[in-house]
Amino acid sequence: MSAQSMTSQTASAQKSQEQVPLATESSAAKFERPPLPTFATVEEKRRHVKERLACAFRIFAKYGLDEGVAGHITVRDPGNHSHFWVNPFGVAFGLMTVSDLLLIDHKGKILEGGKPGRQIYNRAAYCIHAAIHAARPDVDAAAHSHSIYGRAFSTLGKTLDITNQDVCVFYKDHALYPDFGGVVITEEESMKIVEHLGKKKALILQNHGILTVGQTVEETVAWFIKLENACHVQLLADAAAQGTNCATIKISDESAEFTRDQIGSPHAGWFVGSPYFDMIDAETEGSYKV
Repeated sequence: MSAQSMTSQTASAQKSQEQVPLATESSAAKFERPPLPTFATVEEKRRHVKERLACAFRIFAKYGLDEGVAGHITVRDPGNHSHFWVNPFGVAFGLMTVSDLLLIDHKGKILEGGKPGRQIYNRAAYCIHAAIHAARPDVDAAAHSHSIYGRAFSTLGKTLDITNQDVCVFYKDHALYPDFGGVVITEEESMKIVEHLGKKKALILQNHGILTVGQTVEETVAWFIKLENACHVQLLADAAAQGTNCATIKISDESAEFTRDQIGSPHAGWFVGSPYFDMIDAETEGSYKV
């Protein structure tokens, strides 16, 4: 097939797509999702979020989103929003338990938690997550790791193309931090990251990796897995497009926005993320809860 023919086919496909009428906000069927859990006491909620956080590390390990000692996930403490729980430095994600988790304040002081001899956290975790939790009272959890496809895509220095339904959750809701200043151990670098994240749910850290935030641990994990997969898909699609001398077809702004509003909300993220936790709970028989 000639390059001219391929270009013609691509143009025709884009034109056809633009002619398909969208459902309006009033006419679109709404997804029915179960409600988020509620808690009678702060202690009950604290136990729940710590179990979800420990489980989140098991999920990252299961899906190969960890590498060595790199990576961190945090959740705000329900009893004191200026404190957050984080993983201890050097404990394997696949072995994480509730009793491993550390509670630290925004000055970096360990307040409680952890096992003897393991009460130490990654300095980069503190710098990045303390800044995010301080700047974003609308989110309670954040995740960052050096996942393979997120890391590969980050070297391109650009945001994602909106080319499929799943990536629409990031339509105008992810950003690029277009710099790399080494391991993040300074307040200056962490504030730059927060500035570029803004009010969005995800950030691509150039030459580094990816980061997501959410109102719940489940939502944060869901966005991270979706972002990692979106990076993977685009790397494949761009390579295929180059190899066949064509371009990937982008979704229209109107369709992308409509889709994001349907499947990209915090409640939707919690719902999408929840089955990952159910799987770990069944596979481990809840061993991460100790």
